Amino acid sequence: MKILVTPTSLQADSGSPALEELRAFSDDLVFNPSKKPMGEDELIEALQGCEGYVAGLDFITAKVFENCPDLKVISRYGVGYDRVDIEAAKKHGVIVTNTPGVNAEAVGELAFGLILCVARKIPALDRSTRDGEWVRSSGMELLGKTLGICGLGAIGKVVARCGQGFGMKVLAYDPYINEAYCAEHGIESVSFGELMSRSNVVSLHLPLLDSTRHMIDAKAIASMPDGAILVNASRGGIIDEDAAYEALVSGKLGGLGLDAFEIEPPVGSKLLTLDNVVATPHTGAHTKEATENMANASVKNLIDVLSGNDCPFIVNK
Repeated sequence: MKILVTPTSLQADSGSPALEELRAFSDDLVFNPSKKPMGEDELIEALQGCEGYVAGLDFITAKVFENCPDLKVISRYGVGYDRVDIEAAKKHGVIVTNTPGVNAEAVGELAFGLILCVARKIPALDRSTRDGEWVRSSGMELLGKTLGICGLGAIGKVVARCGQGFGMKVLAYDPYINEAYCAEHGIESVSFGELMSRSNVVSLHLPLLDSTRHMIDAKAIASMPDGAILVNASRGGIIDEDAAYEALVSGKLGGLGLDAFEIEPPVGSKLLTLDNVVATPHTGAHTKEATENMANASVKNLIDVLSGNDCPFIVNK
């Protein structure tokens, strides 16, 4: 049974116990030679004859499904599946699974790390100090500020906990919000508009859907308090990057922290010319612990489906 494995942290020489489990299941594994997300044509070539596919951040289009007739299951290495054409998967009878919750702590901690870095301008001050300068710069304290979380899932809950640990008031917007959880943990459930207008810091933890693409546009940014901080550790397309750039230059936004861009890597992005932008390479889930969790869960999902066992993490039932 031939299986394609594309996550950059789950390669042939990674030494992952999960990979050894996969090798015991199949003696014909194919890996991603580019060590970056694969495009449509690359995937079609690599997936020929494959029944299983452990997928990283590849773009899995309708054309891929049309040209890979042997494919039975795509096991996403992570929670998001916005880069998978789910309707095409259904049409071609391909099961898609994901690994919800396994990287929540890692992504949530990274998001809050970006908040701290932007609030205190840590990367810019580090660079200037290394260059021999001794800059005096005023940042923002988090104590007493309002943290707005868009998307109170597993990751958003980690960020909420971190914010409360710093003495922040926490607001949350989520179309499927758990009011009981909010009440139990001292989180105020609000509308999207109210969250944007009241929050000194906004952290995004939403999937990229038609309804969320460019959700943070010029109008939404204009409604934020002057000097507010915006952080995105989810999907790049949620923010209108042109609008964010203009707001950063004008001072409407005090700073921006990004672990996700509309185009990755963001080569030539004008956002990267600004000192009040802190950028990381979509690395939120890349801790030793999260990597092991995602590898174990994605491999188990794939083996369960191909073996005819129950799998609770099918997203296209």
